[in-house]
Amino acid sequence: MTKSLMRKYARLIAKTGANIKKGQPVIIYADIDQGEFIAILADECYKAGAVRVEVEWSYQPLTKLHYRYRSLKTLSEVPAWKEAKLKNMTEELPCRIHIMSEDPDGLKGINRDKMQKSRIATYAVTKQYSDAIENRHQWTIAAVPSRQWAKKVFPEQRVSKAYEMLWDAILKSVYVSADNDPQAEWAAHNRSLKEKCDLLNAHAFDYLEYKSSNGTDFKAWLMPQSRWHGGKDATLSGNEFNANIPTEEIFTSPKRGFAEGTLVSTKPLSYNGQLIENFSITFKDGKASDWQAEKGKDLLDKMISMDEGAAYLGELALVPYDSPINNSGILFYNTLFDENASCHVALGKGFADVIDGYESLTAEQCAELGLNDSMIHVDFMIGAPDLSIKGYKDGRATQIFENGNWSEEFKTH
Repeated sequence: MTKSLMRKYARLIAKTGANIKKGQPVIIYADIDQGEFIAILADECYKAGAVRVEVEWSYQPLTKLHYRYRSLKTLSEVPAWKEAKLKNMTEELPCRIHIMSEDPDGLKGINRDKMQKSRIATYAVTKQYSDAIENRHQWTIAAVPSRQWAKKVFPEQRVSKAYEMLWDAILKSVYVSADNDPQAEWAAHNRSLKEKCDLLNAHAFDYLEYKSSNGTDFKAWLMPQSRWHGGKDATLSGNEFNANIPTEEIFTSPKRGFAEGTLVSTKPLSYNGQLIENFSITFKDGKASDWQAEKGKDLLDKMISMDEGAAYLGELALVPYDSPINNSGILFYNTLFDENASCHVALGKGFADVIDGYESLTAEQCAELGLNDSMIHVDFMIGAPDLSIKGYKDGRATQIFENGNWSEEFKTH
């Protein structure tokens, strides 16, 4: 991969993704094997106006060692210095950039019970700070390949070749090439997604119905105040940003407690460095009541039981089966990409900013309207070549998706 292409991608992340403003601090989260790219990204952040760029490094083998040797008590503690850092973040409101590159199997064998209990404990302390910055700062998630991840995606290739192939696939998915202007491409892409949102919002559906021959048969109701979002977002102060690079989805948050039926996954789910495969979840009164998985059932058990809200839905997202990522034929084993290849839903936390007028509402008022809250937000993919999605308003059905793609009414927009 050439440095010029890496720099073009880094500039896209800094300017279109995070949209750094002059004088803003930046925090980058990355794995330690990404030093070369992170240095380029930091340079682009400074050129975009960042007053300070900090990097918080992670390393999966080290994470495994922590969970092997540390006690549950020490894993559950939030040191005073770390809490002070979180508090400072609510005051400075830095741009946060997450660079994903982890091995999908990198935490295989970890003590899942210890991980679950310690995360529940630390979340009780850190939630106040994450709530305090929500919708107040720009953030974005992007990815660069690691050799372990690349080998998982392209197992038949030698590591060096797989690594280059994954770089190529990532850059194609985010509209970066040697001879284009990716920022202009993203501006057009955002306009296209907004057109879909506007049409869906004009319908103001009461609920959606999903059906597929694989066993998906499901209904989810929407809050009357719900709006569909897609592409670029904005903070309460009006700073625009793209939270996900890539993104192909149109999404909203459903009404908590109002979902019935079964959803069947169509792609593996990478969760906490481990895979859950071939699973389904059945909902009753809006809550996951039964679930099965051929692989990772115990991990799915823990995910759904993380807290009360983890068993409810926080997102419905529409992505055509003929999306660029799905048409690549690549299974990325990474939710950032696989969710943008397929219609998906998310268990856990919903998005306050999809509620019309959320700016003047408290968290409690959003919850009263039906917004779910949880310490998790985990997407899983349900898109299929024969997926049908209908929207209902006052009992009248409108075909939104037919045979996995937008219906004729929505194709023209």
